[in-house]
Amino acid sequence: MTATAPTPVIGRPLPRVDGRPKTTGTARYSADVSLPGLTHAVLVGAAIARGRITAIDAADALDAPGVLAVLTHENLPRVTAQPPLLPSLAGGPSPGQTFCPMQDDRIHYAGQHIAVVVADTYERALYAARLVHVRYREEDPVAVLDQGRDQAYVPEKIFGGLLPGRSARGDVEAGLERAEVRVEATYTFAPNHQNPLETSSTTAMWEGGRLFLHDATQGPAATQHTVSVMLGIPHADIRVYSHYVGGSFGAKASTWDHPLLAALAARHVGRPVRLALTREQMFTSCGHREEQEHRIALGADRDGRLTALRHHKLSLTSHFDDWAETSLEAPAQVYACPAHEGVYRLVRGNTMTPTFMRCPGEGSGMFALESALDELATRLDIDPLELRLRNHADRDPASGKPWSSHGLRECYERGAERIGWDRRVAGRPEREGPWTIGLGMASAVYPIVPPSNPQRARARIYADGSAVAQAATAEFGTGAATAMAQVLADALGLPVERCRFEGGDTDLPNVASTVGSTGAAMVGSAVHLAAVALRDQLIGRAVADERSPLHGADPGAVVPVDGRMALRDDPGTGESYAELLTRHFQPDAEAYGSFGPPQGEPPAAMITLGAHFVEVAVDGELGRVRVRRMAGAFAPGRVLNARTAKGQLMSGMLWGMSQALLEATHMDAATGRWANPSLGDYLIPVHADTPEVTVDLIETADHVVNPLGVKGVGEIGQSGTAAAIANAIHHATGRRIRKLPMTVEDTL
Repeated sequence: MTATAPTPVIGRPLPRVDGRPKTTGTARYSADVSLPGLTHAVLVGAAIARGRITAIDAADALDAPGVLAVLTHENLPRVTAQPPLLPSLAGGPSPGQTFCPMQDDRIHYAGQHIAVVVADTYERALYAARLVHVRYREEDPVAVLDQGRDQAYVPEKIFGGLLPGRSARGDVEAGLERAEVRVEATYTFAPNHQNPLETSSTTAMWEGGRLFLHDATQGPAATQHTVSVMLGIPHADIRVYSHYVGGSFGAKASTWDHPLLAALAARHVGRPVRLALTREQMFTSCGHREEQEHRIALGADRDGRLTALRHHKLSLTSHFDDWAETSLEAPAQVYACPAHEGVYRLVRGNTMTPTFMRCPGEGSGMFALESALDELATRLDIDPLELRLRNHADRDPASGKPWSSHGLRECYERGAERIGWDRRVAGRPEREGPWTIGLGMASAVYPIVPPSNPQRARARIYADGSAVAQAATAEFGTGAATAMAQVLADALGLPVERCRFEGGDTDLPNVASTVGSTGAAMVGSAVHLAAVALRDQLIGRAVADERSPLHGADPGAVVPVDGRMALRDDPGTGESYAELLTRHFQPDAEAYGSFGPPQGEPPAAMITLGAHFVEVAVDGELGRVRVRRMAGAFAPGRVLNARTAKGQLMSGMLWGMSQALLEATHMDAATGRWANPSLGDYLIPVHADTPEVTVDLIETADHVVNPLGVKGVGEIGQSGTAAAIANAIHHATGRRIRKLPMTVEDTL
């Protein structure tokens, strides 16, 4: 008799284990932590965008009831060192920018933190912050691209020095010269801001020389290492907790200055300090998606096969960092184009350093590329889907390597079927009264970033038959705690109800920040390897134990099923983990797993792909656009939890709709200040705007990316969505819109 294979745990659409505490209000976030003697800090931001502070008068604030301290550049301790700008994927210090405020009197951008007021209640601190009087010597700012366009430069490196400012393959000029058809266009993008439900917050406490931080972050270890460098204390003397995080979308991917300021304020007053940013401060404290301009030149033959792609990007960065969203790399891999040139050009402006925002770079880069491809399809009178199929990349055009897995053709087929693409006739959209119906599509792409340092996890099983996996990563809305429990259960052969995940604490095994759609792959692989090591450890003990029914068996013939270790060909012979541990008077057993950087060059190129298909209705009289249906099909490798994966993809698609039609932060060029820093003026969709959305998962086996074969789904749902909507609007109206967001004025 052979053991019957159990129902797979991985992939099952299980409900989120954090759903109940979040919906019932029992979940505790960083700003919910209540400590004895807790005080409250409020930040004061600069009222100008460029210049110097000539005087700060804090006397009135210090005289206000309950105020314990006012810290400014005149009395705040200087930081020991400023870590270099490195993306939080690196696993070490990860500051959001290489500028630390309140170190001198210089103002680089509006809202820059210039004072911290600490009081015994939040209301008193907020009131006293208004009593800090500041005088400035103001200078004219560079706040938008047009003000500094003539000073643009090509950086040697961007993205913390990890990517070149210029890259190329093949001969682009020759490819454009021999092209029978060319498309040249410019696409512009308004700045965007992340607005997670929970604003960024830190609660800091010192105890016996150790610093304890409750921080809303995607990377507890990144906060720990960054603050360690800046304060000059061992990172082992800093413990960071981040059990629940109310969304991030990139705003909490790097470590900004508020954890440091909370720690310094707590040390100054000798009491715990809570510092929570206001909604308006979220627009000036945690980075943003920068203002951008993309210039595309496409060349193709009469059959639509690409001969060259030139993609140049101009964007606004800070005075201290060469930052740009990585808009040019992944789009360069989607299609079989022999020649490509990507160039980043930057303008230094009076802004904080921009940062990650969901689908950072691919959201803008794919809008430009996929819009230009549709223009090419129109000129060639080729169906847009057919054009993409003719340029399908069977191998990575950049390296020439085979793909580790692909699935894009299958995504096209599924999405086209869902939306009814066969009813799209070029130039003949359907009509429903004042509404004109249009269909559009676009490819989706997102890179796979391997870890740059070992990702570690611990698996532990108890004598009662329950198990826990532990890693420092935080749960910020992705469903990680649920998926990791499934990974643990799968490897140990336990019912998933007997497994749980613990994270959000730097005393647990270290992992890099869960950014860039890497969380499931990095943390999941470490958990899987830890659980496999634990399973093998216990099987080894059982076959060596004279009292075990498995004594003397080949360990390779023993399989875990329903909490038991049993012979594959004789499932009645075996015992449970609990029986083994109890017999040896052992309350638990544990093992570690480490998933590290790949050794040498990988044998295949790695990328995540998908396709978007949308149906829009455009009111020809009023210019209103209504997205009626969205169909997304994605090939994310192995899926850990179908429910949470589809939720991530759907939310990305809806954010892409928001990026396409609504989201824009408007800069006052004269003052260098954001004109709409609130959710009352920064437009986002509501439930009434939500169309019918279908998400299909095309699972493709991938034995290269990581031990689980997981690619990630956090961002690819947004990649290409805006382009699909723009292409559908063009089908409906004949208008080609080359800017985001696309407004009523653009469609009239």
